[in-house]
Amino acid sequence: MTMNIPTSYIEGYDKALKENPAIAKNYIAHTTIGDPLADDLIRDTISLEPKQFQRYIRLGMVGETNLEEFKSAPKTIRDFFEANATTPDWVDIDAYKPGIKMFHNNTRLVLASMVGGTLVEGFATNIAKSFFLTGRLVDKGIRRLKQNNRHMLEIFMPNGMDRHNDGWVLSIRIRLVHAKIRWLLSQSPEWDHEVLGMPLSSANLGFAIASFSARTLYFLEKLGATMTEEEKASFMQVWRYSGYLMGIPESILYTNELDAVGLNRIARICEPPPSMESIILASALINSAPLFAGITQRKERKELAGYISKLSRAMIGNELADSLQYEPSSTIGVILRFKLVNKIQDLIGFFSTGNHNTKNMMTALEVSMYDDRGIPFNLPDHYISESSSHW
Repeated sequence: MTMNIPTSYIEGYDKALKENPAIAKNYIAHTTIGDPLADDLIRDTISLEPKQFQRYIRLGMVGETNLEEFKSAPKTIRDFFEANATTPDWVDIDAYKPGIKMFHNNTRLVLASMVGGTLVEGFATNIAKSFFLTGRLVDKGIRRLKQNNRHMLEIFMPNGMDRHNDGWVLSIRIRLVHAKIRWLLSQSPEWDHEVLGMPLSSANLGFAIASFSARTLYFLEKLGATMTEEEKASFMQVWRYSGYLMGIPESILYTNELDAVGLNRIARICEPPPSMESIILASALINSAPLFAGITQRKERKELAGYISKLSRAMIGNELADSLQYEPSSTIGVILRFKLVNKIQDLIGFFSTGNHNTKNMMTALEVSMYDDRGIPFNLPDHYISESSSHW
């Protein structure tokens, strides 16, 4: 049986086969697969009046599936929520407590790990093509980052991943957003299926969730966080369940940290070298970080972006940083300086409040997207962000 390989992956796939043929074949097989259940839902409801669509989705999210109104929803919506009504056997909400505790002990380090390491590495892959075409990070970068942080904060709240709680709801909302963008990009003449495969493929998303978990742990330790093996394993399982709810098939969803590390390593070999889109998005990410942290003065913003760039280079290594066209800089002492500053901030937080976690939580809340109207269920209606209705 001949596998349909998107042409941008051929060179990397040949190299990855020599490293781990099983993971390489599985990854490439998923580059042409989306999320059939969610994709069917979007395709079937594309002509549905937006407010009615949102009403059906809201009822499903809060568990009001027995109402006559929900029973009148299109079958694909009912099938979608019926499939999400069953929790996998491997999910253990109580086992998430150590990971949640570790997250809240190290919130600022998690945010730094994501912005300076995990997300940058992600944009060095074909994932950048989808993000660049939508313009979401460039046009509405601050909102996009705050939405990401809101999701991460909610899945690491106590009981956040219980059915119908906010971490659970936001994970499924992301699944629907991905499906809608996948459909929109598929209709766009700008997306080349032969070269790139499926937009927001299950391969890309499987890689992303492995990065959010395992690579973030790697960067956390590099930046000075301390954690037990139990906390690390628990952290991994929170992300695993969120990934499952986001529609990543179990055939490409990691099981533990070792599995995620292997998937991340082989996927990066399979992926083509960083593209111009990768370079633009990495720059947009670094330069947006001071803004979504509330620093708007031009001089201060520029100085902080320069520091974040140096820290990011120290985290991801010179080879990738050079590929992403970072400004040349020395990384000597950069991480050590970051560790010292973080320790000082912890002490200030402790002596001013009696608990450094208060500062951590306030930081997380400040850089997360909260809305008094609750979680929105509207979806994009154009693949280009600036041409889409607000979502």
